Amino acid sequence: MLRISRRTFLKTASASAACAALWNSVPQLIANALGLPLGLQLYSVRDILPKDYEGTLHQVAALGYREVEAAGFFGHSPAEVKQAMDRVGLHCVSAHYPLTQLLPKVDETIQFGKDLGLSYIVCSSPMLKDPSRVRDAGSRAARESMTLDDWHWNADQFNRIGEKVNAAGMRFAYHNHTPEFRSENGVVFYDELLRSTDPTKVSMELDCGWAVVAGQKPADLLSRYPTRFSMLHVKDFKMSPTTTPSDPPPSTEMGRGTIDYHPIFEAAKKAHIEHAFVEQEQFDIPPMEALKIDADYMRAVTV
Repeated sequence: MLRISRRTFLKTASASAACAALWNSVPQLIANALGLPLGLQLYSVRDILPKDYEGTLHQVAALGYREVEAAGFFGHSPAEVKQAMDRVGLHCVSAHYPLTQLLPKVDETIQFGKDLGLSYIVCSSPMLKDPSRVRDAGSRAARESMTLDDWHWNADQFNRIGEKVNAAGMRFAYHNHTPEFRSENGVVFYDELLRSTDPTKVSMELDCGWAVVAGQKPADLLSRYPTRFSMLHVKDFKMSPTTTPSDPPPSTEMGRGTIDYHPIFEAAKKAHIEHAFVEQEQFDIPPMEALKIDADYMRAVTV
């Protein structure tokens, strides 16, 4: 349970009031390129969030982020999470769950999301139809060994889960990494996943950075499937000629890597994107300094 002293509460309340005033008076806190509130995937602060949950959220809000996507709640109840988010002026839009965790607890996860007020429940990674066929079913190698049959099975799970999530008043989405862009007999798995999932039940969260690492052009994906994507992950990598999905490049701050987001955001403006979350997976400077650079980039970039 979150326990907060009177002094901390008053300090946080004052900071939240100041943030609210700033939010109302400074429109540039909107991510200019897409006209959306600035969002952050909280996986970016996974190392510090469990140690100081509300304090970390307060720092995130102070950088200008207004929407967040969860990647774990660290034992906090929906009421505690909502209270912490409300106090610092953040809105938790969605939450990530790997399919290995989601399948056994679909109803419990849906109820948690409904109590928290989520708009989306997102599957963050797929699973093998038969996990026993590999030694470590959760490894990158296992995901890269997935077959077309595995992806058809995953699509069936997504359709069933999406129907349940819809019935609870939320939406279900799937988030990609790189294995989705492998192929079998000329069939690209991601294209087949889009074909095999019901658009009324399954939306897509396009991780632009991982798509680029996989050799894709996110702008092309957004243009080919303009109604299938509802959310974006935006991140930068220091790509090199030797970069491969099996040997990914180092993550870096937005604008300091090699990914050109101008064509991506141009295509996104024509698609049906509702939320865009910055995500940084590695740091060589203090995380909050890096996330400020990311936020400044998102506020400054124009298309």
